[in-house]
Amino acid sequence: MRSSITGSLCISSSTSPVSRPGVQVHSRSSLSVSFGWPASWWFGEEKVRVFYAVRIFLGVLSVIADAALVVAISRKYGKRLASYTLAMLCLASGCFFASTSFLPSSFSMYAMSLSSALFLFEKPAAAVAVAATGVILGWPFSILAFLPVTIFSLVRRFKRAFLSGVVTSVTLLALSVIVDYFYYGKWTSSVLNLLIYNVLGGGESHLYGTEGPLFYLKNGFNNFNFCFILALLFVVILPIAKKNYVPELLVIISPIYIWLAFMSLQPHKEERFLYPIYPLICVAASAVIERIPDLFRDKYNPNGSSLLVVIAKALRPLVLGIILCASHSRTFSLINGYSAPLEIYKHLEHHDDAGEGSVLCVGSEWHRFPSSFLVPEYVGEVRWIDDGFRGLLPFPFNTTLGGTSAAPSYFNNKNQASDQQYFQDLDKCTFLVELQLQRPYLSRGSDLKQWEVLAALPYLDRELSPPSTARSLFRTFGSRRMCLACTNYLGEYQTHNQICNKISALFQQL
Repeated sequence: MRSSITGSLCISSSTSPVSRPGVQVHSRSSLSVSFGWPASWWFGEEKVRVFYAVRIFLGVLSVIADAALVVAISRKYGKRLASYTLAMLCLASGCFFASTSFLPSSFSMYAMSLSSALFLFEKPAAAVAVAATGVILGWPFSILAFLPVTIFSLVRRFKRAFLSGVVTSVTLLALSVIVDYFYYGKWTSSVLNLLIYNVLGGGESHLYGTEGPLFYLKNGFNNFNFCFILALLFVVILPIAKKNYVPELLVIISPIYIWLAFMSLQPHKEERFLYPIYPLICVAASAVIERIPDLFRDKYNPNGSSLLVVIAKALRPLVLGIILCASHSRTFSLINGYSAPLEIYKHLEHHDDAGEGSVLCVGSEWHRFPSSFLVPEYVGEVRWIDDGFRGLLPFPFNTTLGGTSAAPSYFNNKNQASDQQYFQDLDKCTFLVELQLQRPYLSRGSDLKQWEVLAALPYLDRELSPPSTARSLFRTFGSRRMCLACTNYLGEYQTHNQICNKISALFQQL
């Protein structure tokens, strides 16, 4: 993104044409980059402000889409269900982090909320148009999750819904092609290329890691705790709530089961792949909580209120409260335990005496590098140190090769490391960012004769700490290092300055 907005430090294979013999595959749409232009124009070279402005904008998009969904549920099913849904959308840990992530699946998530809302508002044409927008501007593979709303919208108002979907799709695809031409220098459609490559072109997603079939079930519970279990139990209450929830609510919730089943069959799995159905999980769980008393009603006297029904009604806010408290705890656990990679680079702002063209080196923590937006202007390069990883890593952005339209030979579609991606002369590293743990772990900064620590922040060691349920028991208030589960182990995320380079910079100033 930064390479297309303000001039980049790094470019990766996901935002560049991927080379293979005789072929250039442009597989990432540049249309979504336009969301960063206003922030870049407004804040200019203040990169950190641009970074957070884009995040705030994404958060506003999420709020608008989710608010529409809550209002639609309120009008269709009542204020209680809408209130439960609103509470979960606001406090569920998964929604909290997904809402401001600049990812294709996040755009699909916004579209899922808005499309579902429009479907409940009985605006099928608009629902299909938004679904098409989520697929094209967001993640093309999410088309499967949008199928139920799209199909039922076509059944209700075929002509209007069909024309709306076609016009929206053609318009957005045309805009995407034009923007892709601007960035890639050739007529191509990154949306279609992505589908063709992964479906027909031999895309090997397993090269980027594989997980077992239960991965998404475990991940869903981590992000939504008991809310996720209740969402999966929605089909159990259908015989009881059929009169109230069929077909509209069933239609908008059904993507949970379709998407989970489809994605669980894929070998390559990532948490972000579930983002499109996050709002629906909150809706489904809320519907189950609302209907708990119906499980105890006498089928011959459905309007009666037995003791069990009264108790079940009283349990509804208790169940909701437990879910929200657990979600709140996990959110703070993640912030307290894992925010160091986002914060550590800010400390470099206070060390501009290192001089222009400084080199920032990152070793085994390359996968936690947040963004070049957080790297100060005086740092000329962010380079990777060879710590044993053999996959393809981002390269410094080189305008002399053709900018975003270039297809450098070191990029490939096999996730194979290039010898050029690693920084060989470690003595030229001005700064070093790495993680130090209380167990055997590769560390260069521990050599105090060569490096001095500029900043150190606590970072939770997942390997030595208890399972995720216990790790989430961080104190909401008080010291960052304090937690209720005192057996958690903390490492340190550190920024180092190479001593010889610091001395050299001091002599230059004299």
